Amino acid sequence: MLDLHVDGTKVVDEILKYLKQIVERENSRGVALGLSGGMDSCVLATLAVRALGPQSVTVVYIFDQDSDPNIARNARHIADNLGLTLEELDISEDMSKRGVYASAFTKLLRLSGLVAKITTACYRIICGETPFKSTLRVGGGETLRPWYKRLLFNMTMRHVEAGFIQRHIFRRNILERIAEERNLSLIGAANRSECEVGWFVKDGIDDIPVQPLTGLFKTQIRQLAEELELPEKIRKQIPSPDMAKGVTDEFGIGHEYCIVDTVIDGLDRGLTLEEISALGIPQKDVVDIIDLMRLSKWKRMSPHEISPVNGSYGSAIRC
Repeated sequence: MLDLHVDGTKVVDEILKYLKQIVERENSRGVALGLSGGMDSCVLATLAVRALGPQSVTVVYIFDQDSDPNIARNARHIADNLGLTLEELDISEDMSKRGVYASAFTKLLRLSGLVAKITTACYRIICGETPFKSTLRVGGGETLRPWYKRLLFNMTMRHVEAGFIQRHIFRRNILERIAEERNLSLIGAANRSECEVGWFVKDGIDDIPVQPLTGLFKTQIRQLAEELELPEKIRKQIPSPDMAKGVTDEFGIGHEYCIVDTVIDGLDRGLTLEEISALGIPQKDVVDIIDLMRLSKWKRMSPHEISPVNGSYGSAIRC
């Protein structure tokens, strides 16, 4: 694998400076962010407190009936450590009114994490790709073929994807309203890895204009979490959209983040498919990740500010 390490001190300094500039530029009272309990949002909350002080940082945990209580405990733990008051909002009733929990397949997913694993494995065998890859095709305007692939998608993943979209956009709307009402600058915790392969909801909570971490790979944010000395249970938290049992980020994407990051960094370096594969990554995985990047291009059309840090090969913060 390629060495993706960054200079943690430089990264922290640049993000702290950027967060201060955002507040000064917008003449706001501070920042607001969604604190999910995952590593990325915990890193961002920690940086915000270092930059602005706890009195200028508002953190909100927005959950519903499918959220993992273990991840919620992480959000409360990091908020307590940072001296923040965590605002907790349950959107289950709103999501129920929108039919998010209504489909038979969604109800089936709630029974056990095995349901997601078994149905995804079957989908891959029958359709030749992950359900997530099919969502990118459909979102980009493709008609799934052959007919049985389209049928299977409509019976299963269509409902899950619709639920993801509803929840992520609703959460963003809540945060935008809080930020506007309290004169706060809204910031998000998306990283480059998930942005490049499309593992986010367009116009959702991970697609807001100001995302200070989008210049960093997931593996670099993990390094940053160590630099900031975040609690081990948060650093070791398995990345997850926290919306269905058994569905983690890496399970949904179909690849571990370290593999995704190595492929993208290899492309940044100008390596060929064969050269990237020679790093120890099966060629079919390299091809699949490149496909995800291509198929998700439509998701990356929203306007965003340039991240204050760039973890790409050849940048000033790379070690």
